Amino acid sequence: MALAQIIQDAWNTQAKWLVVLRPLSWLYRLGFVCNHWLYRKGIKKSYTAPIPVMVIGNITVGGSGKTPLLIHLVDYLNEKGLRIGVISRGYGGKGPFPAYVDLNTLPEVVGDEPALIVQATGVPMAVGPNRQKSIELLLEKHALDLIICDDGLQHWALNRQIEWIVLDNNRGLGNQKLLPEGYLREPVTRLEKGTVIEHAANPVSPLHMHLAASQPYLLNQDVIKSFDPTAAFYAVVGIGFPQRFYQTLEHLGLQQFQCHEFPDHHDYEIEDLQFDDNSPIITTEKDAVKIVALLKQYPDYQRDIWVVPVDAVLSPACYAILQQQLEQQGISIS
Repeated sequence: MALAQIIQDAWNTQAKWLVVLRPLSWLYRLGFVCNHWLYRKGIKKSYTAPIPVMVIGNITVGGSGKTPLLIHLVDYLNEKGLRIGVISRGYGGKGPFPAYVDLNTLPEVVGDEPALIVQATGVPMAVGPNRQKSIELLLEKHALDLIICDDGLQHWALNRQIEWIVLDNNRGLGNQKLLPEGYLREPVTRLEKGTVIEHAANPVSPLHMHLAASQPYLLNQDVIKSFDPTAAFYAVVGIGFPQRFYQTLEHLGLQQFQCHEFPDHHDYEIEDLQFDDNSPIITTEKDAVKIVALLKQYPDYQRDIWVVPVDAVLSPACYAILQQQLEQQGISIS
């Protein structure tokens, strides 16, 4: 098992041996504080875009539900008549950067999440480690009202006018330690400086969301088949918090599935999809964008692969605060 997966499992179980990593967490905190101070003092320069920027991120490593939230907001704001563009780091992509993302762009070039976002929404999107260059690329091609930055909460080189921090209460904050002893990118006090959207089935905050799963669909077969939740499945998943996906499968009525976990943003190989029997695979939309690209290289692959789509469902207070924040930037939505 890879070291990254061992640490990920230790975070999820809050293993006691993580305390040996505490000196590295102190170094991480020192580096983080110094870097933030350099930006606050203007020693390191920050870029201010010519249009408002909204960052959607989290203070934890791994999945929090921010990508389904971003997709929902893009669709919602487009319906309101706003011209939205999206930028991202493009984690896992090989570039070259900045890269413009369209429906034909391969996830191996720009990353799995950007490919998923564009396939789901058709939004203008650019990716790359330099967010300024990504924004400039977008604005060369499109007249936009708002840029939404996927992740980038800790990217101080980009100034932002709106910050939404997704907090997954199912996973929580773990041992509340910074990397690598825990899975926090920033101290818990960071939650006081942004708009916190609670991701929870039983929320305590008026600003909350949850993910609603829709009927699974076949990824790789042309024939029409009905989804059978009583069948046995191989649950193949490479996301930050796979336990959430397993809970979704249980809510869909699946009783028999073997879990096959890979690291977040895993680059699939055909061997990852081979098993001893003909039972179908079930996976996430994020994984599916990489799997479908892989299967183009193996047209004879016959095993059924089912994909579970999820939609973000927001509380009324989320829409109210969004409207208020946009109006403060001179953007009106009705």
